Amino acid sequence: MEEEKRAQIRAQSVLMKDNPYERFSKCDLMLRDELAIDRTILANERTLLSYLRGSMALIIAGATFVHFIEFGMLRHIGMALVPIGLATGAIGVVKYRRMDRRIRAIRKSIARNPEKD
Repeated sequence: MEEEKRAQIRAQSVLMKDNPYERFSKCDLMLRDELAIDRTILANERTLLSYLRGSMALIIAGATFVHFIEFGMLRHIGMALVPIGLATGAIGVVKYRRMDRRIRAIRKSIARNPEKD
């Protein structure tokens, strides 16, 4: 009996690498669990918007420096800010999409595989 419990714990730890919620019983999920997933989705969207806001600020600052300053160090800084802003936006989108896929996979696995007792 002790060996079976150890095997179950090992199996659960392997599953947790893919989905951290696998250890919870699917039947025990309640409204608060669904709401927690919704809050996580909203937080992920807020994070994306923050990345995009910062990216736009960098691009606009860089374009302003390039447009209004004809020579000097600030013009070079402006030229550097535009690609940095583009990279920041791209990183934000990549992180958002990666996390969104994980969240939606967890939600699908919870809805699709109800545990039968």
